[in-house]
Order: sequence, then C-alpha cells, then structure tokens
Amino acid sequence: MANVKLAVIFYSMGGTNYQLAQWAAEGARETGAEVKVLKVEELAPQSVIEGNEVWKNTVEATKDVPVVTSADVEWADAIIFSVPTRFGNMPSQMKQFLDTQGGLWATGKTVNKVVSAMTSAQNPHGGQEATLLSLYTSMMHWGAIIATPGYTDPVLFGAGGNPYGTSVTVGQDGKMIEDVQAAVKHQAKRTVTVAEWVKKGQQ
Repeated sequence: MANVKLAVIFYSMGGTNYQLAQWAAEGARETGAEVKVLKVEELAPQSVIEGNEVWKNTVEATKDVPVVTSADVEWADAIIFSVPTRFGNMPSQMKQFLDTQGGLWATGKTVNKVVSAMTSAQNPHGGQEATLLSLYTSMMHWGAIIATPGYTDPVLFGAGGNPYGTSVTVGQDGKMIEDVQAAVKHQAKRTVTVAEWVKKGQQ
C-alpha cells in the first residue's frame, strides 16, 4: 500500500504554530508518511505586519513555505491543522481557507479525510479547546474522520492533557511554557495510523 499522504496546514503569527507544524511533520515522517507542510494565506495588511517585529520575523521565517491550495487538500489522506486561538475561534486566515473549499466539499472530495488539530494561546484557559472545536465543527460538515489524541499515551499529560488536540501556552516572552514536542509527534503518528486504517478499508 502507498504511504499515507499528510498535509500539515498552519497559520502562525508569532512562530509557535509553525514550530508545532514542523514537529508534527517530523513525527509523521518517522512513520513513513509523505508530508507537506503548508501555510494559509496571510490576510493582514503588510503595514500592520511591518509594525510588529515578532509577526514580521515569522513572515520572513515562513516565506519559503508553500501556501496551501485545494489541490493539497485533495491530495492528502490526512490533515493536521495548527492555529492560534482568536477569542476562542480559529483565526480568520484559516477560516477563509476552509470557507473556500466548497468546490471540493460539493464533489465529495473532503469525505473520509482523517483530520486532527493543534493550537496555542497566551493563557491555559484562553480558548484552546473551543478553538479546536471550531475547527472540528467544519470537519464534521466535510464528512472527515476526526482523530483526536484523547488520552492514548502518557506523554499527553506532561503536555497539559488536552484530549481535543495538543495545545500549548505561550508566555509573554513568546516561548512555549509546556514541553509539547513529544505530544505533537504522538498526535501526528496517531493521525497517520488512523489514516492507514481508513485507506486500507477503502481498498
């Protein structure tokens, strides 16, 4: 059987979710998956980005990362999303991308994609679970198969124990407070494993 094809799709303003996406890609590749790391299109005006040093640095650091397209969604057997929270919701940049996938959805090309999601916030109760649920709501409409980490490995407890998806708190210094690298890799491997089951079942 051909390897699982995984798209890791992220939006990152401060660099955290870009790092989470890279860790997810590492974990998935360790299982033999074929992985694409992709960013959603930035919607903020350049003048606003230029006025924020951290944001500007993240844009520079991710300038060579391809912007995700509908073709990438169609290509993927599995998708891992990584986004910061915006008032308990996904950022508008990710929402716009999802909202423009109506063509794929209408032709059944989002059905049975195995999906999972990760997030970050400045506070432990800053809307992390609600943000993941906002993404998963869209995935239910897609007919996707949601593969959350649950409590499938002890490593998740050291990362804050979020069964909806890995989430991390980011301090005022811009650094992650919890050590979530192992949890992210576990979540990626679990997503790929579930996608393998689905792929085999469809053959």
